[in-house]
Amino acid sequence: MAKQKVAFLGLGVMGYPMAGHLASAGYEVCVYNRTATKAEAWVKQHGGTLGATPAEAVKDAELVFACVGNDDDLRQICIGEQGAFEAMSSGSIFVDHTTASAQVARELYQVANDKGLGFLDAPVSGGQAGAENGVLTVMVGGDSDVYARAEKAIDSFARACRLMGESGSGQLTKMVNQICIAGLVQGLAEGIHFAKRAGLDAAAVVDVISKGAAQSWQMENRYRTMIDDEFDFGFAVDWMRKDLGIVLDESRSNGAQLPVTALVDQFYADVQELGGGRWDTSSLIKRLKH
Repeated sequence: MAKQKVAFLGLGVMGYPMAGHLASAGYEVCVYNRTATKAEAWVKQHGGTLGATPAEAVKDAELVFACVGNDDDLRQICIGEQGAFEAMSSGSIFVDHTTASAQVARELYQVANDKGLGFLDAPVSGGQAGAENGVLTVMVGGDSDVYARAEKAIDSFARACRLMGESGSGQLTKMVNQICIAGLVQGLAEGIHFAKRAGLDAAAVVDVISKGAAQSWQMENRYRTMIDDEFDFGFAVDWMRKDLGIVLDESRSNGAQLPVTALVDQFYADVQELGGGRWDTSSLIKRLKH
């Protein structure tokens, strides 16, 4: 049987390994990246082909995946000049893994629907390590029949994948994820800072409390590097502020009260002022030392 052809648009720290998992799963993958050298490196490593534009990459693809930077980037690859939607075949599906607004998801869903295309907003959680190891959590918004057709391919790089509701629901679920992470990281930063100021062995403290109700993924995976003042791991502060900006914009529309999220967003602004825009999100502890 011929391999199913898919396309992947955007080969950043997440998209590059995600596309690789699709290739490893037996799909015929055509990739596109704004910086062509990244696409060339991917093809050299994984095989497949590359397209010079989104439109070229998606030709004859049954499924098109994307993971880009923000709403504007997403619109550009979908409906901009040489965008994917004009070249996709009727009945094919666009799966967007960008963390973007629910508004742009609904907008592009409608444009796709009018063109006879399926569209799923499917942001991910799990960071670079999750992408590289193929164990991402994928939160999906869109039509159930479209999701059913795309689920097997998404499973190539996912540990968990769930349809959360109509278009935009995936992005809204990712916002909840970021709200929870923001509060957890700030709590962990304050806990470690307090332990050190109290003269305790911070590593020993976290080791014991992580066996109880305080346990979290952030605690298990970030406490040692936080203690060691190392912040070159995982999701960058600049990206988190972009995500929290989306969250706070949405909260102003739906009336949700997010005082802790708004406060932590400003704490991340302080980290940026310290020159830490590319430090990972656990660098919140740095501002407590200043």
